[in-house]
Amino acid sequence: MGVNIKFSQSYHWLNSWILANVIQLATQDFCERFVDYRMDPGRRLYDQMVMAARCGVANIAEGTARHSTSLETEMRLLDVARASFDELQGDFFNFILRKNAEVWPMGNPDREAIWQLRLDKPQYTGDYLHEAAKHILAQKSRLSRWLDLDDPIMVANALLILCLRENKILQAQIEGRLESFRQSGGFTENMTAERLDARKAQATSSGAPLCPKCGKPMLKRLQKRDRCRVASSGVAATTPTATEPVQ
Repeated sequence: MGVNIKFSQSYHWLNSWILANVIQLATQDFCERFVDYRMDPGRRLYDQMVMAARCGVANIAEGTARHSTSLETEMRLLDVARASFDELQGDFFNFILRKNAEVWPMGNPDREAIWQLRLDKPQYTGDYLHEAAKHILAQKSRLSRWLDLDDPIMVANALLILCLRENKILQAQIEGRLESFRQSGGFTENMTAERLDARKAQATSSGAPLCPKCGKPMLKRLQKRDRCRVASSGVAATTPTATEPVQ
């Protein structure tokens, strides 16, 4: 795998990013409607919930945009996004408990309906920002029977389940990137391979001498300091240029 550095907004196609935007919009609406001054007089909870949802979306986009240059960075940012949605899930959990209400158990019809609902596949033609915005709003509208209710417990339970789903999607995405890293290596490894290929091409085109043992073109290598030999002045002596065959 060679080095390929390019601008990318491939996250527009990711279910993780699309669902994260739905959760962010629904969380903003939830906080405006139900996190009032009696529950949150300092507006700290409001800010933290909105920012957790916002950070989840932003880290998915930033991580995916780094896909071509650093799989390690991408995986780290996806994991940060996962942690943000886990934090947000905890806030909805606590909201339900503060109301002395019930968190939906497994088997609850509403819980199962939200868990089984599958997002539509994006159908973009090129105007990605415009079309992605329409697609996100369309997916949010499919959840309106829960998210638009005036019952805060129902809405909180629905968003709690959506956070669980988002974390499951992100977990699968991270595992996929890890497998890609195992197969293709990371950015640093691929940059090294690119440099070695360039050196081999330079040695071949410049008529470098051939190795008497294997017959391959020789590469120049210069060791600036020899730690085994020290001049009388105390300064490490330089060694002559060494050569090695191209592997």
